[in-house]
Amino acid sequence: MIKLVRVDHRLLHGQVAVSWFNALDANTIFVVNDEVAKDEFRKDAIRLAKPSNAKLVMQSVDKAVTSINSGITDKYAMLVVVGNVADAVRLINGTNNAIKSLNLGGTRPGENKKAYSATINLTDKEHEELIAIEKQGVEVYIQQVPNDTKKKLD
Repeated sequence: MIKLVRVDHRLLHGQVAVSWFNALDANTIFVVNDEVAKDEFRKDAIRLAKPSNAKLVMQSVDKAVTSINSGITDKYAMLVVVGNVADAVRLINGTNNAIKSLNLGGTRPGENKKAYSATINLTDKEHEELIAIEKQGVEVYIQQVPNDTKKKLD
């Protein structure tokens, strides 16, 4: 069961590993990122940030879509973390309505990006993609930590 899907360019770090994992009463952290899936050094670094009581799974977006759709992940209480909006949209669109909400936790600032909060910076294309998944019925919101109030994207 998916407890939360979060976009966070840092993937697994203190806020995710401690605050969100504990608040959700999750037992699994599912890192979904194409680059991490093929990079053993990054996998090792992410393993260091994992809470001792957490199962950690790291897969590419395509493999994660297959895993979620197969039902094999249903037995876990999962916190799913993706590194960017594009991966989140691919995951949401590929998983047969399994994902009902998307937490925006952190995206890098950069050229041609607009700040939507202190930690959320989006290109026009990313913003349009998020609006499109909202129109499909997915709640998209900004929330840094569990105690913060959810804020609508706009």
